[in-house]
Amino acid sequence: MKCPACFASDSRVLDSRPVDEGASIKRRRECPICGKRFTTYEVIDNVPITVVKRSGKHEFFDKHKLMLGIERACQKRPVNAGEIADSVEQELQNMIVSEVPSSDIGEMVLSRLREIDIVSYIRFASVYREFADIDSFMSEIKSLNRRSRKKKRAEEAEVVEND
Repeated sequence: MKCPACFASDSRVLDSRPVDEGASIKRRRECPICGKRFTTYEVIDNVPITVVKRSGKHEFFDKHKLMLGIERACQKRPVNAGEIADSVEQELQNMIVSEVPSSDIGEMVLSRLREIDIVSYIRFASVYREFADIDSFMSEIKSLNRRSRKKKRAEEAEVVEND
């Protein structure tokens, strides 16, 4: 690391400690040439993610924009939109890809909402899947009911097996 005072190309690390809940490292350094002490921060450099919209347009992933969409669907519901947006962003970062279709992001959100709150799920799905009429809503609700019945039967079978 270059010294900010004399621009010597080497410095000695005196102390290192994690900060921001382990998201970065604070290092206290000293220049061997001029003796100046300074602090540096080491953080993970995330590759920017490009979202490919339905129209074919490309734009950078914006967690705030995603969170606003989730908040609209979860208005007056017991859902933390920030946690969902954080988990989607983390999953995208873990995928190690530079481009993601917006449909994949929408499905990530829907899968999380389906587990947390069905009303928020339906609200988000109605916009994301562009429900055009009542039949679209009914089809989605029937699908959720089938899934719920299957899940309930599987849980009941598991209880019987464990007895």
